[in-house]
Amino acid sequence: MIGAGHSAAPRIVARILPETVSALRALKFYCNRWVGSLIVSSSMPPTYMAGYLPILIMLVLAIGLSIIIVTLSQLVGRHKKSAIKGSAYECGITPVGDAEHRFSVKFYMVAIVFILFDIEAVFLIPWAVRMGTLKLFGFFEMLVYMGIVLAGFYYIWTKGVIDWNTPERSEE
Repeated sequence: MIGAGHSAAPRIVARILPETVSALRALKFYCNRWVGSLIVSSSMPPTYMAGYLPILIMLVLAIGLSIIIVTLSQLVGRHKKSAIKGSAYECGITPVGDAEHRFSVKFYMVAIVFILFDIEAVFLIPWAVRMGTLKLFGFFEMLVYMGIVLAGFYYIWTKGVIDWNTPERSEE
């Protein structure tokens, strides 16, 4: 039973660390009072500050924790330079050759196609949200849009941009 473990956990924590549980309750009480005083004393509507305060608290905690972790790493960690640590590392394989080798044009074409279809998905989201108010006009408008996108997809398919099995011509 999945829900059976959830009811036993607070009892175990309260039995093992009663000071921690009481301290967390006190912290919750004082945080609620502090947040409440911020909302009441503000000239803004109460929902405005209450909506963004958890995001601000999470951002401050994330930045603070990352600064603490990096600082502790610098203070506690060993700093011995060696040839192995200074060497380039790439997927467990020792790098061979020049770093400025040429990529296939297909790589760039697939990257551009990915970006185009990603942007298409971004345009679909607002349309899907407003579909109820757009009614039939919005539906036919999106059919035209999808037709243009599919025509572009058919074009790149016929040109072989997304076919990786065909060898690329070498420039010799």
